[in-house]
Amino acid sequence: MRRTTGFRLLLAWFGAAALAAAQAVEPVAYDFEADRPGALPAGWFVPTPGYRATVVEGGAAQGKRCLKLEPTGEGAGDRGPFGNVMRVLDAEHWRGKTVRLRAAVRVEARSAEGAARLWLRVDREGGGMGLFDNMGSRPALDRTWTYHEIAGDVDADARTLNFGLMLFGAERVWLDDFSLAVTGDAKLPEGPRPLTDRGLENLKAFTRLLGYVRHFHPSDAARAADWNALAIAAVPRVEAAPDAEELARALASVFIPVAAGVEVFPTAGEAPPLPEALLRPPGRVGVRIVHWEHHGFGQPEQAGIYHSAVRQRPFRGRIRRAGPGGMPDPAQPLVAPLAGGVTCRVPLALYQFRGKTVPEAAGGATGGPVPTSAQDRSVRLAAVALAWNVFQHFYPYFDVVDVDWPAALADALRAAATDPDEEAFLATLRRMVARLEDGHGYVGHRSDRAVARLPLAWAWIEDRLVVTRGTEAADPAAANAPAPRPGDAVLAIDGVAVNELRSRLEPRICAATPQHRRFRLAQELALFPPGARVRLDLERDGHRLRWTGRAEAGQPPVEEARPPKIHEVRRGIYYVDLGRVDTAEFAAALTKLAAARGLVFDLRGYPGNLSTIVLAHLIDRPIQSARWLVPVIVRPDRDGMTFLESGWPVQPQAPRLSGKVAFLTDGRAISYAETYLGMVEHYRLGAIVGEATAGTNGNVNPFELPGGYRIVWTGMKVLKHDGSRHHGVGIPPTVPVARTRQGVLEGRDELLDRAIEIVAGER
Repeated sequence: MRRTTGFRLLLAWFGAAALAAAQAVEPVAYDFEADRPGALPAGWFVPTPGYRATVVEGGAAQGKRCLKLEPTGEGAGDRGPFGNVMRVLDAEHWRGKTVRLRAAVRVEARSAEGAARLWLRVDREGGGMGLFDNMGSRPALDRTWTYHEIAGDVDADARTLNFGLMLFGAERVWLDDFSLAVTGDAKLPEGPRPLTDRGLENLKAFTRLLGYVRHFHPSDAARAADWNALAIAAVPRVEAAPDAEELARALASVFIPVAAGVEVFPTAGEAPPLPEALLRPPGRVGVRIVHWEHHGFGQPEQAGIYHSAVRQRPFRGRIRRAGPGGMPDPAQPLVAPLAGGVTCRVPLALYQFRGKTVPEAAGGATGGPVPTSAQDRSVRLAAVALAWNVFQHFYPYFDVVDVDWPAALADALRAAATDPDEEAFLATLRRMVARLEDGHGYVGHRSDRAVARLPLAWAWIEDRLVVTRGTEAADPAAANAPAPRPGDAVLAIDGVAVNELRSRLEPRICAATPQHRRFRLAQELALFPPGARVRLDLERDGHRLRWTGRAEAGQPPVEEARPPKIHEVRRGIYYVDLGRVDTAEFAAALTKLAAARGLVFDLRGYPGNLSTIVLAHLIDRPIQSARWLVPVIVRPDRDGMTFLESGWPVQPQAPRLSGKVAFLTDGRAISYAETYLGMVEHYRLGAIVGEATAGTNGNVNPFELPGGYRIVWTGMKVLKHDGSRHHGVGIPPTVPVARTRQGVLEGRDELLDRAIEIVAGER
């Protein structure tokens, strides 16, 4: 049947159980046959700059035409980090249904990092996000047409269905034979239920084996597996095992379909013999050995910083004995005790013959669509297992962070099993990640409604929460109440003592140093649901006051009072706020800065719009950043982890700024700010005034979990120039200065005052 509106409507038959659903919502399909070559199909659009999508003639998966997505070839500097072609449907008739998106995809890429992803997202009424899957753990990589699927439940309050194809690091990708269909009614999520002792042991064993197989078993089937869906489907099956023998069988049923050669057996028993396929190569010529090599925790869109690939090396006719941390070989699999009385044996290398890994696996089947919302207990438990393994195998700072990470797994599993909703589970994930003491660590989710701010600023000063910039704004119902002003101490928020709130929040806050934890805590305390009326109890001049204000969504953080971003604070002495100035503005001010007798650079923040231009004008010879180390991992549990070292060189530029220099900093300075200050410290480019920095540097490495949770963390290790520790230490001041409540009350910037004295030669 020819279609006339861009879609052709198909009646799909999925068996008697799904027939009623299919009749209620007819599937939609798109074959591009009636679209004009060279044009964008009706209803589709490209929201990403620097990319185009067009219908092309020939080479289709079926029929004569397909859709191609590629870079435009123009304005590469303005191109987004990925390309996307998509469309949107009204979700009214799809609500409460289980859907399946299926399409053929072909990828053309110059490197192993090139990939494509189908994606499906449900937007809910009120602005929330529901079902979301972007094939994050199973990208499309094949140069030949290959079918991929996404399945999940459409939320009952769904507003729109959004879907499409993304391109990461590839030359071009093609899409064809697209369909979106109902396969049944959505299942009710499984509610909270505590873990038994046996269930906890079973899930600890599952988590360990999940990490070994997902990240280190190099089979073709494991690479193509949908690890999110596999983990969610496996949780109830594994948890229910009553003893070690049943646990071994359950784990084998989960992993062997995607990882042939894996064995799980009771620890008290004997290990089965190694399969012949691991002991002997499958041929005499053309045989290769393959294994994973990870540069950090790699995902397709992170090519160039973190990436993971199956490496190949020729088989030379014999297996060499690999010492600790050596290259894996098929006949020397990992043997590791799990929990629950079972042990696993996992090949970390396989033979590859005629383009396929040996032994071949059947492929992972989850038994149908799995729940995708964290309202479901299995989704929460699977998300914990998936997240825990990323850190277990790839976090580069376990050598300096004192954390019992296995205990963190047990705690998170127990909490996830009984969390009543998505917001409670968000707190569980935040507590788990906070134990890593990573200043970049953060977990975000749509359930977090604390996104609005009061129109004031505060900070921890002398161990009290002190208002640093006040406001005249207030709730009309409290118009006669005195407005907060600088120097007021906050005693309680909505009737809860600040110290009580601090004890509740601190276990969820990721920080490597106490000073950064205080900064993050003040940030968290300042966030509320949009429109919330917030009551503050304040202490001023020994008196207790009460003020009520309204938190407004979209309001940027109120900044503390500072001089203009480039300002002559005294004759011949200039202040430059590196957190507000950009490269062009700094370059434009170089003439007057070069003539200054004193320069104060403010790094109490993040220089997000600034190159290393400031440092280039402070030096007369080339300098280098601190040591940046990307982990190289070929074996589990960071065994034998090595590093690829790099750094930024900075070349001197004229004119040289010859005035006396001081840098202001405190616990807010993190990451790039610490890269700056690390060079200041090592090459002695100026005084460092204030308190130590956050003690967290290295590129962030984000990933997503089932249920729509997004975690950011530090994937790269940074050492100081001399090889000493940076993480948890930071850059200490050469001139320590602490803020005081009295200074805030008097409107003084004590760090800036001290720095001016230093560059003026008064101290």
